[in-house]
Parts: sequence; C-alpha cells; structure tokens
Amino acid sequence: MNIDFKATNLELTEPLKAYILEKIGGLNKVLKRVEAESGALYAVVEVARTTNHHRKGDIYYAETNLHLPTKTLRAEATADDIRKAIDSVREKLREEIEKYSEKK
Repeated sequence: MNIDFKATNLELTEPLKAYILEKIGGLNKVLKRVEAESGALYAVVEVARTTNHHRKGDIYYAETNLHLPTKTLRAEATADDIRKAIDSVREKLREEIEKYSEKK
C-alpha cells in the first residue's frame, strides 16, 4: 500500500512520518486479501493543527482516505495529541475495512 502525506499548520517531521507509517501501514495485514485481488492500494493521510490558540491547548486533526478498487474508506478524528488522533483514525479505519471485507 502506498501512503501519501499532507500536513496543514503542522510540521511533518520524520518521527511523525514513521509513526503514521507504523500505524496506517500496519493495516496491510488486514488488507492482504483485498490487495491480492485488486492490485495496488493507496491511502492519503492528512494531519493538521486546527487551532493555535484554543483555550485548552492545540487541537489536532487526522484524516485518512483509503482508496480501494470499488470504494473509498474514510476515517477522521480530533484529539489534544496528534498521536492520539492517528490511533483513533487507525481503529476507525480498521473497522471500516472489516465491514468492507465482510460484504465482499
């Protein structure tokens, strides 16, 4: 699976890229059958800082669009830490993949 990155109001550092690759790339285990049937899959991961001056600190946003042969699966989350948002997106995306696999 190919993963494209996009960052808005946030510096996309190498450790953050590695964390995203570990979490979102780890979904390959679940997607092996789908990828074998259809060929290459790709995901677009966007991370952002939504506010610079929020009352309780920064709010981070993570979104992933996973492009499958017949459908695009999407998950998004906000949290006070970018890693928490990425973890939440991963879980939501995993659930969507399982639903998609069950239907097929």
